[in-house]
Amino acid sequence: MKKVGFICEGLTEFILLRSDGFKNYLASLKIEIAYDVIDAHGCGNLLPHNRNEHIKRLEDNGAEVIIILTDLDNAACITLTKNRIQPSENSTVVIAVKEIESWFLANTKSMRVLLGKSDFDFEFPENEINPFKTIYNLLVDAGKGSFNKKRLVTNLLRLGFDLNESAAHPNCPSAKYFIDKLESISPKE
Repeated sequence: MKKVGFICEGLTEFILLRSDGFKNYLASLKIEIAYDVIDAHGCGNLLPHNRNEHIKRLEDNGAEVIIILTDLDNAACITLTKNRIQPSENSTVVIAVKEIESWFLANTKSMRVLLGKSDFDFEFPENEINPFKTIYNLLVDAGKGSFNKKRLVTNLLRLGFDLNESAAHPNCPSAKYFIDKLESISPKE
């Protein structure tokens, strides 16, 4: 088993990375979460001077690799965001475009169940400026009420949300990059 530490920027990522479905996926890759997922509480807290204590805690608990998961938000590009975060030698930065909620829009199966619409399909999830607001509006339009981010991710996980399905979407390359990174650090036997 390879021990991996995860640092994320917010509650949605924190809940997703701590979910049983994600842990089961990691186990299938022979990856174990070192310590616990760390929520840095905002992307500014992912800068080197703010995250050093998190990295030390993960390394002290056996993390061989650290993955930092953040949103692109309104930044100009992925490369600038990675450079701003300045990953350390044993860490990888994964950036969800525009926000991690775009990965939810890319997950056709779960979104169909959530919305109660068997014909739901979202062609360009990473083009949404505010994917959470898009999902919120879709829920209201479908008569499903309104959700906050915590309730949204919790319900999607309950409905069987699977990151691999998001990664398989032809227009969600940031989710695919995340899955590819996990598979690349999986111990090969």
